Amino acid sequence: MTARVAILAAAALVVAGMSTAAAQQKTLDYAYFKNRVEPIFLQKREGHTRCYVCHEEANNGLRLEKLPAGATFWTDEQSRKNFAIVSTLVVPGDLANSRLLLHPLAPEAGGDLFHSGGRQFASKDDPDWKILAQWVNGR
Repeated sequence: MTARVAILAAAALVVAGMSTAAAQQKTLDYAYFKNRVEPIFLQKREGHTRCYVCHEEANNGLRLEKLPAGATFWTDEQSRKNFAIVSTLVVPGDLANSRLLLHPLAPEAGGDLFHSGGRQFASKDDPDWKILAQWVNGR
């Protein structure tokens, strides 16, 4: 009977630990995404084209909504669709496993070996890369 109690107690601790970990999970903030992350996709970076140019209605992981004719930014409905798509490219709270952060980052800085759009970020010190990282970290 003592062994059974010990096993039940151990199981209870594991479940409690999982509940604590789940409660501490990071979540992605839509307002931060819309106000700080989405503008990066439209921004012209020296030596590169805007992310939007290659990823507008693209047939890859990062498929951004097409801007309405004459518009300089997405509607709220489009931004929510962008948020849903881009959210699939990150692991909240886990920068090292978030494709949005790794794919456009130079390999020398820990990024993927290939990105057809070039190295948008030479290092993790890039201010825009840091904005993306803050969003992934639950900002």
